[in-house]
Amino acid sequence: MSSQPAFVIPDLCDAHPDLVRVAEPIFTGFGGVAAFGGPMRTIKCFEDNSVVAERVREPGEGAVLVVDGGGSLRCALVGDNLARAAMDNGWAGLLVFGCVRDVDELAAIEVGIQALASHPLRSIKRDQGLRDVAVDFSGLRFVPDQYLYADNNGIIIAPVDLLAL
Repeated sequence: MSSQPAFVIPDLCDAHPDLVRVAEPIFTGFGGVAAFGGPMRTIKCFEDNSVVAERVREPGEGAVLVVDGGGSLRCALVGDNLARAAMDNGWAGLLVFGCVRDVDELAAIEVGIQALASHPLRSIKRDQGLRDVAVDFSGLRFVPDQYLYADNNGIIIAPVDLLAL
């Protein structure tokens, strides 16, 4: 994983205690970038990664894709192909409330990825899912265009870009 992040989550929490909200500590880092952050884009889906696959092939422009997979531990929503697409298209990272797969490959891809767990089974494809809606999990409401920051210490969200303050 990248060794010199642009920020450290505890420092952001200390500097902006009135702005940050902290996610429950249920996620594990899988990507080749340990610290990532940016404006949020969201997807709500369940055991179907069709919309995720579509979205990571679009320009990410430094945003973080927040995937509410309903917390399912029955299949993976992101694997090495989608992670590479996210990296190639300029996404800063992915937060998956669900599973990922191809974890050894994910660790070598230069994009931040945090998820609940790994699972070898791929998702089904039904072309179902919602884009850019507020999603709720891990004790927080993730709202498109607000900001998410993640590193090995945890995940926080804020209504504004903390790095610009």
